[in-house]
Amino acid sequence: MKEQLQLLSKDSIELIYPLLLLAPRSSSRPLDMSRLRIPCSCTRATRRQFSTSHSRRDVVDLAFHRHNPPDKTSKGPPIILMHGLFGSQRNNRTMSKALAKDLSRPVYNLDLRNHGDSPHSPVHDYISMAIDVEHFISSHSIPRPTLIGHSMGAKVAMTLALRRPSNYSALIPVDNAPVDAALKSDFHTYVQAMHEIEEHRPPFTKQSEADKILAKYESNVAIRQFLLTNLVKKPAGGVDHQERHRGEHRHPQKTELRFRIPLHTLAKSLPAMADFPFKDPDEARYEGPTLMVRGTQSHYVADDALPLIGRFFPKFELLDCDCGHWVMSENFEEFRAGVVEWITRAVDER
Repeated sequence: MKEQLQLLSKDSIELIYPLLLLAPRSSSRPLDMSRLRIPCSCTRATRRQFSTSHSRRDVVDLAFHRHNPPDKTSKGPPIILMHGLFGSQRNNRTMSKALAKDLSRPVYNLDLRNHGDSPHSPVHDYISMAIDVEHFISSHSIPRPTLIGHSMGAKVAMTLALRRPSNYSALIPVDNAPVDAALKSDFHTYVQAMHEIEEHRPPFTKQSEADKILAKYESNVAIRQFLLTNLVKKPAGGVDHQERHRGEHRHPQKTELRFRIPLHTLAKSLPAMADFPFKDPDEARYEGPTLMVRGTQSHYVADDALPLIGRFFPKFELLDCDCGHWVMSENFEEFRAGVVEWITRAVDER
């Protein structure tokens, strides 16, 4: 395994996911462990109605990018890669390319609902996100993919595997556990900061202006830059204003910065993000190959959660990376090498 990366690169800023603080804290795990194994193209969506045994849910067609291996061959099950809260497929772009190349298979890099270029919906919970991904897999005829998800995306991946165990070749949740857990207060602070930016009048036209507001709430520059990737240029005054005055302008239309994510919806959904939809491992279980990845300096996957993880996922192995919560950015190489080795051994060679 190559030596871990110590510094965040420019590209890794987009990979950082500092926000989803969903798992229980624990001081029981020593932080000097290096590695431990325990056997036990893009599109935009329209909304659809999906019938379940409990209710009818809106389903959206997820935006995505497919990364193909350089030689265009496919030597194993495709990979579905899912980001965390306030993230997007941009966060996983570099990792997607690396896995597609190293494993010689396509990697589908998704924008989950209410994120990136995927449509907005007033409902944001793990079951709804899982149904979106199920619809995506079915629509694109993807055969038994391997699921990889980070933080919020990890809970989506675990939800998918527990809903339809036979549909997936393997599961890799990254730094989150199948448990209910309280949100850390910092998360609410970030939402408050973004609301202040969104409501500022006159609207900001430069990211540096928005960063001054965000700096009052968060001193970490990398975290601020991550949050600000969600700011996009939109017509000043809104689309309706621009349409009314289209003929009056001889010069390029003015723009202003707006968040592309629905802040109000995501703020309301924080309690749902803290939960996990499956409570009883005797009623739902995924017995396929599972690699639980965690950062040794993170508290998202506590030692005392391992027995429950083993009941939900009896064949799980544990990969500890020497880093914090942002595993794919803080220790890109160890994560990449560990996942490639595990998929080759546990999925392709079995």
